[in-house]
Amino acid sequence: MHGHRQIISGIAALAIPAIITNITTPVLGLSDMAIVGHLGGAVYIAAIAVGAAVFNMLYWLCGFLRMGTSGLTAQCYGSRNIEGCSRSLAQAMTIAMGLGVLMILLQRPVFEGMILFMDCDEATRSVVHTYFSICVWGAPAVLGTFVLTGWWLGMQNSRTPMWVSIFIDLFNIGMSVTLVFLFHLRIEGVATGTLAAQWAGFLLGLWLCKRKYHISVPRLSTVLKGAELKCFFKVNTDIFLRTVCLVSVTVWFTRIGSMQGAEMLAVNALLMQLFTLFSFFMDGFAFSAEALCGRFKGSGNMAMLRRTVHTLMKCAGAIALLFTLLYAIGGSEMLHLLTSDHGVVTTAKEYFWWAVSIPLAGFAAFMWDGVSIGVTATRRMLISMLCATALFFTIYFVAYPQIGNHGLWLAFIAYLLTRGIALWILNRQYWGTGHLSPYSAR
Repeated sequence: MHGHRQIISGIAALAIPAIITNITTPVLGLSDMAIVGHLGGAVYIAAIAVGAAVFNMLYWLCGFLRMGTSGLTAQCYGSRNIEGCSRSLAQAMTIAMGLGVLMILLQRPVFEGMILFMDCDEATRSVVHTYFSICVWGAPAVLGTFVLTGWWLGMQNSRTPMWVSIFIDLFNIGMSVTLVFLFHLRIEGVATGTLAAQWAGFLLGLWLCKRKYHISVPRLSTVLKGAELKCFFKVNTDIFLRTVCLVSVTVWFTRIGSMQGAEMLAVNALLMQLFTLFSFFMDGFAFSAEALCGRFKGSGNMAMLRRTVHTLMKCAGAIALLFTLLYAIGGSEMLHLLTSDHGVVTTAKEYFWWAVSIPLAGFAAFMWDGVSIGVTATRRMLISMLCATALFFTIYFVAYPQIGNHGLWLAFIAYLLTRGIALWILNRQYWGTGHLSPYSAR
């Protein structure tokens, strides 16, 4: 009983601040969508959707910076390896800054390549270019914040990233509203507000990290040491390849919406906001899984590890049921809050029940991902994602020619279900063997 209470307490202490952190992200996306949704015309909503898809692809490909840092740091924390914790932070931050600068230097070919793939019309392309050319300068700040968030979670601290995230969101909303409605900058105002908030949040995070933790800063020669970098990338290769699959599905989903015209692109973007809201909420529990499972793996407490997993799954199922009921009852009204375009709202209602099914279809995937990251059993994440991605494209190519946009949504729901089922099967096969991870913390 004591162990159970300890698990519940640990989950709550990490999950609640993480949920608050993550829920501010879709709220920010909703506010940006709402701002441009009242500028007049679906082209602005479409541009935000395409621009967000471009940056999501770029940043999601670098998601290993957060996830890998979280899992490795948590294991070092559990084994009381303070030097390892410091090395994880320094190493990931060095790589983050390098990748951020590279994105800025390659912004033109990256944009041209993505726009060509998205196949959007000329009007949307022009607005997206304005948005992208401003926001890309925030890449180092965004990636650096990824690292800080992962490191704080690994250190069993989800409160600090919560406050940083709230600061970023309030700063962004205030700046965007001021620039758009007071200075009439339209899409430029939204992009500039986002850029300013990204850098302000990153600098605040660095200050808080320096103020709260007295960690040793490894020498650059140690950070860039061949053996150390090899270990870091070995752990994160599976996460990166898994993310490539995730991004391919997401970008393809947006691309097919774009090919159907600005209105259908706007419809799918609005409905995906319901998925985004649920996913970031569920990620709060997944983050607690990363931190707690990594800690118990590092300390060698396998009994607490297994109890934590079982408890997390029960909590996730309850949250998924709650969101399903919430969307079924009031989700339709949420669409009117996001846009005043009657045509977009009317069309969105035709596909609404696909979005309602997302929570129950996807909760298991989120939780098993969190467990796998914590114990650095990332190969299972990759295998499950490969299976789900293959099924997504199979169903899409079969169903889309027959039932149109309904086929696209059917493929997406099947993709979510497959991720969770595959991870469940893989973990049932290996969970009891003691082979929790092919890698170990440094």
